[in-house]
Amino acid sequence: MSILMTSRSRIRRTLRSRRPAQDHSRLLRTALLAALALVALAVVFPAARAQTPAAPPATPPATQTPDSGGPAVDNGPMIIPRKKESDEPPAPVAPAQPKIKNPGGATYSIRVDVPIVNVDVSVILDKTHQFVPGLTADRFLVLEDGVEQKVDTVRMAQTPITAVMLLEFAANSWYLINDMRNASASFFNTLRPDDYVAVMTYDLQTHILSDFTNNKQIIAESLNSLNIPAFSDTDMFDALYQTLDRTSRIEGRKYIILIGSGRDTFSKLTLDKILAKVKATPNVTIFTIGTGALLNEMGRGGGMAELNYLQAQNQLKTFAAMTGGLSFSPIFQGELPDDFAQINNSIRNQYVLTYRPTNPANDGSYRKIKVLLVDNEGHPLQMQDEKGKPLKYSIVARDGYNAKRAVE
Repeated sequence: MSILMTSRSRIRRTLRSRRPAQDHSRLLRTALLAALALVALAVVFPAARAQTPAAPPATPPATQTPDSGGPAVDNGPMIIPRKKESDEPPAPVAPAQPKIKNPGGATYSIRVDVPIVNVDVSVILDKTHQFVPGLTADRFLVLEDGVEQKVDTVRMAQTPITAVMLLEFAANSWYLINDMRNASASFFNTLRPDDYVAVMTYDLQTHILSDFTNNKQIIAESLNSLNIPAFSDTDMFDALYQTLDRTSRIEGRKYIILIGSGRDTFSKLTLDKILAKVKATPNVTIFTIGTGALLNEMGRGGGMAELNYLQAQNQLKTFAAMTGGLSFSPIFQGELPDDFAQINNSIRNQYVLTYRPTNPANDGSYRKIKVLLVDNEGHPLQMQDEKGKPLKYSIVARDGYNAKRAVE
């Protein structure tokens, strides 16, 4: 019995001594198994990733966002539902409205450009060269291309003048230069403080001695500078053309006092061209003073010299008549004051007639006009002095004008 108990106690001590060794072996086996499992997982998973491609990430449908930050806009196709067929009959067509001249009672206006013609007219007694005042509209008869025109208004005008003294200054004759100086001095003495005058001369070329000014001292210095001429040629046509071109840029009525022999020797322009320029230049009146009348009287005897003189004087008269001016050919210096007194009466005292032409066409054509004085019965007006003697008179007016063009 004691032996049995002793053996049991030995067995128990043996078992107690083996238990820690067994626990330690178990822990080693568990750690080894875990390490093997981790190695296996590391080998298996990379192979699976290489064989299977990655699926692309899902992207939401693109929507267009406006620049201003507004709501998104769907740019997909628009589905339009089909219109349901209706069994109802179509609506009846409205009856056409009647056409009337003034629909809705509206008012309209039409603008018509009606031309107005102003004609400067001077009535001067032939004997005394005095201006005839006091004439009314019913005393004037205006004909345009032979057709009577109704004069709307008549008014008197006495205003300062704007004039150009165009002087022939060439080395051809002392007598002609002396006549020119005397005539220009006589016109200078008639100037008033408000008059604007320019001084120009011509020989082979045209020269401007002084521009438009009301300073009489400047005008006098320009006239006194005419001492020794340079050329003997007289290009009157070219000089007159340039003068007309310059004066056409100035508003209002202008006057040209042309003092010369009337001869043209070397101009580029012909007589026809300068006459066309005179016709086409509005609001310009030419007065001419012919030089060399005494020289022609002393050498009168026919021949080519007198023929040239008469032709030159006729050209000066033509320029004046076309523009409603006057032409003089004084023989003696004493005639000049009366000549310029008549010019002053013509340019400072005049009637301005206004009428609307019966031909309203804006075709740029040249319209010839003629001004007459008539009595109550339409007959030519007769004038008498205090003793009942008839008085002769002259009507000074432009002989025509150019109508406007449609583009003006």
